[in-house]
Amino acid sequence: MPTGYYTHPAFQLHEMGHFHPECPERLQAIEDHLISHGLDGLLDRRDAPAATEEQIERVHRPDYVSQLASVSPASGYHAIDPDTTMNCHTLTAATHAAGAAVAATDAVMAGELENAFCCVRPPGHHAEPDRAMGFCFYNNVAIAARHALAAHGLERVAVIDFDVHHGNGTEAAFRNDPQVLMCSFFQHPFYPYSGTEHIASNMSNIPLPAYTNGMAVREVVETIWLPRLNEFRPQMLFISAGFDAHREDDLGQMGLVEQDYAWITERLMEVARVHAKGRIVSCLEGGYNLSALGRSVLAHLKVLMEG
Repeated sequence: MPTGYYTHPAFQLHEMGHFHPECPERLQAIEDHLISHGLDGLLDRRDAPAATEEQIERVHRPDYVSQLASVSPASGYHAIDPDTTMNCHTLTAATHAAGAAVAATDAVMAGELENAFCCVRPPGHHAEPDRAMGFCFYNNVAIAARHALAAHGLERVAVIDFDVHHGNGTEAAFRNDPQVLMCSFFQHPFYPYSGTEHIASNMSNIPLPAYTNGMAVREVVETIWLPRLNEFRPQMLFISAGFDAHREDDLGQMGLVEQDYAWITERLMEVARVHAKGRIVSCLEGGYNLSALGRSVLAHLKVLMEG
């Protein structure tokens, strides 16, 4: 079975102003690397549908969803916070980003796809049930994971987050939920300055100092993540695939390279093969150095495509 690749034209229309690092060019950089390395035609490319209100509201409060719609500008920009801004296309893009993760979940569960990568923006892992922040509006991975539990009857799912920033929104969505195990590492102290206090038992949060390199991260995966994942026996894995822990990315100060992302993906695929029939849905989060982002997603996808 092929690896699915979900994207949508709306993702190119959402933008938060000149020189904002979370820019449409991010997705073009990924596409360029896929084409130049001959992977473009080997993926099962699919348009991301829009998520429904019901799907979104499994994670986000209805009043938050309504409030976000009410401030969506007809033109120009509406600032949520100093880093997070809406234009007239943002809500559409966010709805399709969440819909990509849901559709990928359905296709993988149906056996149409071996696994899937959602090449989406805006990202999602900072979006809390009642708050947009950190470039994020809807929490794509959390919505997909909740969909797997609610619509497909799974009993245990895992969320793995290797973005340089802590996925505070995902943690808020699943704190103390026995059906979800979240494993993450993140630079600390660093935005959003969370993930280190009052840790719920279903969270495996590993704060790491600036300049941590790939070998140290691999040790974390081997000695902490993998034992927790194998003990939990997830029936599906969801990856918040942020690539801003790359050593070339100026939004973080960690030291990963493409080979580290490939290695992490291989380890997660081993867990998925043992416990989850290989089922993985990965969603793009951060990654702001365009060359490093393209190379890292390529490395991630190559491993996913090996099945």
